[in-house]
Amino acid sequence: MIKDGAEGIILGCTEIPLVIKPGDLSVPIFDTTLMHSKAAVDFQLS
Repeated sequence: MIKDGAEGIILGCTEIPLVIKPGDLSVPIFDTTLMHSKAAVDFQLS
């Protein structure tokens, strides 16, 4: 996908971040599990 022009990769499954870590790819990665978890905590604490 990066070769085809992807500027970022969405890790949209709970298991994928166990295999792919920041720095493994030359584009930003977006861990949706982490993003949703942080949003839930922020919501509960607000």
